[in-house]
Amino acid sequence: QPQFVESGGGLVQTGGSLRLSCAVSGSFFSVKLLGWFRQTPGKQREYKASVRTRDGTTYYTDSVKGRFIISKDDAKNMVFLEMNSLKPEDAAVYYCAASSQGIRYDIWGQGTQVTVSS
Repeated sequence: QPQFVESGGGLVQTGGSLRLSCAVSGSFFSVKLLGWFRQTPGKQREYKASVRTRDGTTYYTDSVKGRFIISKDDAKNMVFLEMNSLKPEDAAVYYCAASSQGIRYDIWGQGTQVTVSS
């Protein structure tokens, strides 16, 4: 099954932007959905955005809609999350994930830390 490695996290000021990348080893056409989640200490991992591998349809939670953009590069087997107008509450460890059957996410990366200073 594919393996994911995230990168691009770091420290950014409120209102700034970051672009997270997720390199996928192996073709991600074996999975139905690619997504980004985030987690803060003491809280459960939260879904934020996803893209359907078959046709590129994207989905977002209300908290990031209009600010974050998920995209994929089929030729490079990479998934991206462009994050704009960042807020302190966006600070978290961000995880790239895949849903092999389109039901639950069952393949996870190791996460990348995003810190937003106020």
